[in-house]
Amino acid sequence: MTSERPYDEAYVWIWLPGARKPVVAGLLSRQRDGRFGFNYGRSYLERDDAIPIYDPELPLRAGLIEPSARMQMPSCIRDGSPDAWGRRVIINRVTGAKADETDLIDLDELTHLMESGSDRIGALDFQASATDYRPRQRKNASLDELAAAAERVDQGLPLSPELDLALQHGTSLGGARPKALIDDQGRKFIAKFSASNDLYNVVKAEFIAMRMAKEVGLDVAPVELTRGLGKDVLLVERFDRAPAANSWARKAIVSALTMLGLDETEARYASYEELAELIRHRFTDPKETLEEMFGRIVFNILSGNTDDHARNHAAFWDGKALTLTPAYDICPQGRTGGEATQAMLIHSDVRLSQVNACIKTSKNFLLTEAQARAIIKKQIKTIRAKWMDICNEAALPQVDQEFLWGRQFLNPFALQGFEEES
Repeated sequence: MTSERPYDEAYVWIWLPGARKPVVAGLLSRQRDGRFGFNYGRSYLERDDAIPIYDPELPLRAGLIEPSARMQMPSCIRDGSPDAWGRRVIINRVTGAKADETDLIDLDELTHLMESGSDRIGALDFQASATDYRPRQRKNASLDELAAAAERVDQGLPLSPELDLALQHGTSLGGARPKALIDDQGRKFIAKFSASNDLYNVVKAEFIAMRMAKEVGLDVAPVELTRGLGKDVLLVERFDRAPAANSWARKAIVSALTMLGLDETEARYASYEELAELIRHRFTDPKETLEEMFGRIVFNILSGNTDDHARNHAAFWDGKALTLTPAYDICPQGRTGGEATQAMLIHSDVRLSQVNACIKTSKNFLLTEAQARAIIKKQIKTIRAKWMDICNEAALPQVDQEFLWGRQFLNPFALQGFEEES
C-alpha cells in the first residue's frame, strides 16, 4: 500500500454567519501519535462574533484540543473532507493511479483536505497560510466537460490539466458516485453523473426519489434533470450557500456522525433513537424536526434507500443551536431479494427496512402510534398516486419503472405486518 504524507498542518478558515469572506479560525496540526489536534488562533478568540467550529467537540477556548481517543481528527473538521468519489479524483491527480489501483493508495487525511476544492460543503476551508487566503483554482466548465472528466476518473484514466481543474472543484464533496459542482445563473448545484457500473438508471431513480419525497411532504433539496455528454445528469441545488451582495455566504454544517460523536469506523453504531434524543435537546423547533426526521426514516424504507448512513443526515450550525438541513442523497439502492436493512439503527439493535420498526420507535420522536401510522399511510398513498406522474416527469422508460416499482419503491418486505386499513 502506497502512503503519501506531504502535510503536517493546515490553517482552518471559516465563514462566520452571514459573512462574504472567511477568517482564519485556528491550526490543525499533526501530533506525536499521528493524530490531528486543533488550536484556535488568539485573534479569532478575541473576535466578538467568533463561534465554535462545533460545540461540544471544539469549544471556543485557548490551547490544544485533541480529538476523541477513537478519532484521527475532530469529526466536525473531517466533515469537510471528501469521501469516496473526491478521494478517487485526488488520487487520480496526485498519483496518476488507475481505477484498480486506488484501493492500494492511502493518502493522508490532511492531504485530502488540502488537495480538495475550496468550495466545499459547509463553511470551512483549509489553507497553508494564516494570513493569505487563496482558494484552490477552479475552471468554469460545461456539463459535457464535467461529465467527460467524471467518466475518465470513473474508468481510471488520467485527466488533461483543463479537465483536472474542472473536476477539482467537486473533490470536496462526499459520497461515492461521480459528481461535480456547478454555478448556473445565480444558483449553485451539485451535478451527479452516471457510473460505469450502474445496473439501472441511478440518476433518474434518485431524481424520482427526491421528487417523491417532496410530494409526501418532506423538506428536500430541489432537484432537476438535465443532460451532459448525451447522458442523464441530476442537479441538486445547494442549501449551504446564500446570496450575499454579489457573493455567497456559507452556512456551517455538521453531519449526524459528528453530532453523535462517532468515528468513521463506528458508523454502523449510529442510531436514530440517539439522534432523536439529540434533536430534543439541541435543535431548533424540536417537535417539528422530530416529525420531519421520522418521516424521512419512513420514506427511506418505502423508497428502498438503505444508504441512510450518518453522513447522509446533517444540520446547520450557527454557533449555538442545530437546525436540520433539507434532505439529500435519497437514492433507491440496488436490491435483488426481499429482506433489507437500513444503514442506521431504527430502534434498539433493529435496522430491518420495515415500517413496523418505525412504529416501535415513534415515542422517541414524540409521536403516538396513531400519528406514526397516519404518516406511513399518507406516504404510501402519495407514492401510489404520484408514481406515474413523476416517472413521466423523469421520462423513465417502462422497463426501468418495472425495475423500481415493488422492488425499491414499496417493496413487500417494507410493508410486512403493516395493516394499511388499521
